Amino acid sequence: MKVAAQELGLEVFQPERIRAPESVARLTVAAPELIVVVAYGQIVPRSVLEIPPRGVLNVHASLLPRHRGAAPVNHAILAGDRMTGVTIMRLDELLDHGPVLAARETEIGLGEDAVALGGRLALMGAELLVDVLARLDDLRPVEQDHAAATQAPKLSREDGELDWSLAADEIDRRVRALQAWPGVTLPLGGRRVKVLRGRPLTGSGRPGEVLAAGRDGVEVAAGHGSYLLEEVQPPGRRPMAPRGLVTVRA
Repeated sequence: MKVAAQELGLEVFQPERIRAPESVARLTVAAPELIVVVAYGQIVPRSVLEIPPRGVLNVHASLLPRHRGAAPVNHAILAGDRMTGVTIMRLDELLDHGPVLAARETEIGLGEDAVALGGRLALMGAELLVDVLARLDDLRPVEQDHAAATQAPKLSREDGELDWSLAADEIDRRVRALQAWPGVTLPLGGRRVKVLRGRPLTGSGRPGEVLAAGRDGVEVAAGHGSYLLEEVQPPGRRPMAPRGLVTVRA
């Protein structure tokens, strides 16, 4: 967005703190008719919310009130949701709390990871925003069901440090949800490797036991079911097939 604005010769202003007096003053002088916020990491204060006469809109990558917070795309996959979407809402002083103007839903694809889903939702959000802006005066904001709200907090590196005691379906959700950051690591061949791609299977065995290794990948027993590692990345090395990192006993 910044690059596109610069290519169009538009002024770019990136305040470190949106609530700082100098930031508020600069926005006041700019006198915007409307402000649009997308994936913005700061709470917008009332002093800014009151500047544009037509308000501040937020494009959020979930079906609010589900998954309020910084990582809605990731948490939709982590939760095993079948559906997600985008919401256009009027911003207030609380986190993803304001009334909804429009929403559009989509099914989460089988095996879809956060990078692919996030890309699809970004396009959906842009299209829905254009539609909302064209009909802004005719849309009636609808209050969210705050009792049904769930949270989608920031991810941490620890979220991806897994072991094989987890169910295979849970491992699969984490691998997909935590792409591209922080990523998932699991023990394999005496070291921890980053798991880039895989899928759950129905095998059984002692958690962490290598059940098979072939061209398709390495199948490892999980707490329930098994998981096929298809692409991994050992520390300091490039992404690779996992077959060369393990030995399977006959």
